[in-house]
Amino acid sequence: MTAFQTTHAFSGFSVDSIDAARTFYGETLGMDVSDNAMGFLQLNLSDGGSIFVYSKPDHTPASFTILNFPVDDVEAAVDELNARGVVTKIYTDPDSGTDDKGISHGAPGKGPDIAWFTDPAGNVLSVLAG
Repeated sequence: MTAFQTTHAFSGFSVDSIDAARTFYGETLGMDVSDNAMGFLQLNLSDGGSIFVYSKPDHTPASFTILNFPVDDVEAAVDELNARGVVTKIYTDPDSGTDDKGISHGAPGKGPDIAWFTDPAGNVLSVLAG
């Protein structure tokens, strides 16, 4: 048996407010969230995995997508997110190739349909054809 094991590996990211993250991930997105023994937020995924969310006073939003949600229908998922108050059109550059809803429609060699949005701490998330 080795000391280094990958069995229960998990990912994590920072936010500037655990309370705002708890509300957004738990109530707005409808995820299963809990507080762990160390006082941090845990996002419990339906497949058994988890993601560790911690508060960082000098938090700077990640410059990349930190969490991707595969969905069967990106357009329907965007409509649902928008109805919950989530803004999906975060890229306004005409070269980003997004439509009025913020969906970048994939094509062979260009990737899947995808739409990005942010959490209250400014971290970028996405829904994508999965």
